[in-house]
Amino acid sequence: MNQQPIFKIVTGAEWQAARTAGVFKGAAVDLADGFIHLSTADQVRETAARHFAGQADLLLVAVDPAALGSALRYEPSRGGALFPHLYGDLSLKAVIRENPLPVASDGRHDFSGLL
Repeated sequence: MNQQPIFKIVTGAEWQAARTAGVFKGAAVDLADGFIHLSTADQVRETAARHFAGQADLLLVAVDPAALGSALRYEPSRGGALFPHLYGDLSLKAVIRENPLPVASDGRHDFSGLL
């Protein structure tokens, strides 16, 4: 797979807890599924639309896939597309950047300048 950043959409509260703990263990859906759901740059807009529609107080966290090692696997999901899944905790050392993910006037998230 390429080494372009991969992304996690998190709430402000989830990310604050991760900062406090020094590691992101996952959102509720991640904990239930047994891995942290991530998206490529091509997938993250649809992920936001499907799972976070209209939701404010979100952050877009960019992650260096090379820093995740063998815990990162690309597995089939929506329509057979390969999505990055992290089987383990997300070390904050793997985070390249974090940015607010604003909601535009049309209710969609505005990724301008974030990918």
